[in-house]
Amino acid sequence: MSSIIGELAAVGTSLLFSFTSTQFTLAGRQVGSMVVNRSRLILAILLLTTTHIIIGLPLPIYAPPQRWFWLGISGIVGLVLGDAFLFQAFIYIGPRLSMLIMSLVPIMASLFAWLFLNETLSGGQILGIVLTILGVAWVVWKADVDRNYRVHSTNYSMGILFALGGANGQALGLIFAKKGLAGDFPALSATLIRMLVAALVLWTFTLLRSQVRPTLEKLRSNHRASLLIIGGSITGPFIAVTLSLIAIQNTEIGIASTIMALTPVFLLPISYFVFNERFGWQTVVGTLLAITGVALLFLV
Repeated sequence: MSSIIGELAAVGTSLLFSFTSTQFTLAGRQVGSMVVNRSRLILAILLLTTTHIIIGLPLPIYAPPQRWFWLGISGIVGLVLGDAFLFQAFIYIGPRLSMLIMSLVPIMASLFAWLFLNETLSGGQILGIVLTILGVAWVVWKADVDRNYRVHSTNYSMGILFALGGANGQALGLIFAKKGLAGDFPALSATLIRMLVAALVLWTFTLLRSQVRPTLEKLRSNHRASLLIIGGSITGPFIAVTLSLIAIQNTEIGIASTIMALTPVFLLPISYFVFNERFGWQTVVGTLLAITGVALLFLV
């Protein structure tokens, strides 16, 4: 029974992240990606703090300085820089293609771990890396067939580069987070530390650039975007992160990670109905190929 609960939680995580990326895309196109990133960090901190209180988990105020350092660096690289790139990619190329490119995160993280942490890769994992890269490359290359993007336009090229930047930021963030999580430190508390440091850095820059008032004015004047940001913060950092922990606790990490990588698949119908995207069999096959590669990486 616990295995089924874990697998259902993993499906819920993947589905909710597809909703989150959709809401942040719609909000970003109205108020800008930086406003979305700034405001969702504050909301995520409030929600994660509330979760700690509800489940009785101590707030990580007294975590050792070394843990704060590694998790803080992880938050800056992954949540400030990585998500800034990702949210801008949402605006340029939409959530479906952006999140498909983000499926490269475990691939990049594995390669970084191989280079810097001396972790090994099996033959099956290397095959998974190749399949994922081929699947993503196929979809990006064949995007002109779908006629949703002008493949040779500046916006499309910048969107791909921003998405790759987001994937790199997330992958490096995971490497630093792994050091901060050493010793069975609660993942929820680690997430809160990452969010706190990321918000401190991002809002410091916002203050120095005199962007605090313009940010608040944009949120106040655009109620729809504000509601979308609130909705995305609830479905993503709050519910989806909690479900991901339930998934990992109740089923094998490889199975949970593979199911949670299905977000690009869920985004196919969402992109069709919400963003009026039209895509052919090449997109579907490439997406499934990329997910198969991710599955091999975790299951072999």
